[in-house]
Amino acid sequence: QAQLAESGGGLVQAGGSLRLSCAASDRNPGNDYDMAWFRRAPGKEREFVAAITWIGYSTYYSDSVKGRFTISKDNLKNTLYLQMNNLKPEDTAVYFCAARIVTGPRSADSLKDGGTYDFWGQGTQVTVSS
Repeated sequence: QAQLAESGGGLVQAGGSLRLSCAASDRNPGNDYDMAWFRRAPGKEREFVAAITWIGYSTYYSDSVKGRFTISKDNLKNTLYLQMNNLKPEDTAVYFCAARIVTGPRSADSLKDGGTYDFWGQGTQVTVSS
């Protein structure tokens, strides 16, 4: 059972930057995880932002953040990051960290499906003012 805790959200002006962190703890250190960031804007459904795989550390991004956001992880610190640059008002949302246990090969598209993730954090608010 993994526990995830996000931090780093806040209020920033358009064009600014923030770095989100997600600290992960796991009672079963033998598990391997794909990890991702999702977000939910007011009045909208949750959407995929970025993911990083356990195998190969491959990264995937939504078209709306590609080139501006960077996902990374530090396995020694058990921490996932999301560096967000050139923020826009439309990036305003609650950002969630998610993890799924690696059980075998899965498609890259499945990384964008929140339903395939086993664990979620509580979220951190990011507000971008114009």
